[in-house]
This record gives sequence, C-alpha cells and structure tokens, in this order.
Amino acid sequence: MTDQLNLTQSVENFLKAVYSLQQEVKRVSTTMLSERLGISAPSVTDMAQRLVAAGLVDYQRYRGVVLTPAGEAIALKVLRRHRLIEMYLVTELGYALHEVHKEAEELEHAVSERFIEAIAHKLGDPAFDPHGDPIPSAEGIVEQRHLLRLSDLPDGITAQVSRLESSSPEMLQHILDRGFKLDSRVEIVKRDPFEGPITARVDGENRVVGHQVAENILVSTDLTSSEPSDE
Repeated sequence: MTDQLNLTQSVENFLKAVYSLQQEVKRVSTTMLSERLGISAPSVTDMAQRLVAAGLVDYQRYRGVVLTPAGEAIALKVLRRHRLIEMYLVTELGYALHEVHKEAEELEHAVSERFIEAIAHKLGDPAFDPHGDPIPSAEGIVEQRHLLRLSDLPDGITAQVSRLESSSPEMLQHILDRGFKLDSRVEIVKRDPFEGPITARVDGENRVVGHQVAENILVSTDLTSSEPSDE
C-alpha cells in the first residue's frame, strides 16, 4: 500500500520522528509528535490517519502512534541516509560536528539509495555516525549497545564516551569545548548535590559540566546492562 502514498519529506520526517520517540515509549502521543515536528496536534492526527491507510503506522485515538514493520523499514532507511551523510560531511568534507545535523536533515530527502550506498562503500560501511549514533545497515539492522548517561555513571568508575545525544549545535559545541569527544576516557571525580555540576576527569584532565549537559553524554562501561532511559 505504500506505493499509494508519495514518500514526501514530511512523511519521511514523521516516520523518523515516531521511530526516535519509540525508543523512549511504546506508543507515541500526538503531543510528543507535535512538539518534535513543530506542527499542530490536528496536523499530526491527519498525517497519522493518512499513514494508517498506507499501512505504515497503527494509530489509536488517545493511545497514540506506533510504526508497522513497513513504516519502521522506511524510518530506518531515512536514518541510514541521515547518519551516513553526517559521517561523510565530517570525514570527507571537513564539517564540524555541530554543523552536520541541519545539513543532513536537508540532504537525506534529496539523495538516491545508490548515492547513499556509494557513500557507505567510500567510508568502509561505518557502524556509527560522528555523534556515536548507530547507522542502520542496508538490511535495516541496528547495532545495540549498552550505554549509560554520564550523569548516572558511578563515582570512580572509568568509562568511554560513546555517544553525544543532543542534536542542538549549541549543546554539542559546549560538550566538545569541555573536552568530551567520542572515545575519550572519563571518570566522575565529584558531583554537587541536587543535580548540581559534575566534575569528571576526561583523558586525564578535570572538567566541569552541568547535570543537564552530562545527561547528553553517553558512555560505555561493562557495568551497564541496558540502554539509558528517561524514566
């Protein structure tokens, strides 16, 4: 049924947003989608109903939206395009990390699958983008990792920065300015109470970040057993 629906930029963005939010909740509310996409709740409902007819989502009033297998397959293709483009911009064109998200948001809808696979081949089929986000394979497989937010890292445990979660250019630049880069070795030295600033040793140097900033820095350590949760 998907051939009955033109996969416009708005459709692809909607499916990608549902996929992203489904990593946090089982069913995505229209309110969450309205906030993520910057459109009105009635517009979200209208799009959801169109995508139900196309077999891409399951939408139930008051219960929200969830992707069907067909919808998830499309969302993963869009994510693959986005994250490979980000990687290409950083590694081949010299873009700074905080510059690539907006650029990739535009390009992901304009390039062909052949172009994307050529990029993947050129880059050696990377598993992660420059933020540390997993790049879905051409078959739609997403590598799972066990990560922990820096704000939740136990004191005295050494970990490795594995993902910078924020897409905000300002937040990303702030994180990088504090010395937190992918693969950096980190250890909590001190934390102020009541979600105050956190002092961490980053590659041998003490750095101070706010609690909210630390929530956007994900680290890997063999102490973790599950993906981080906002709950």
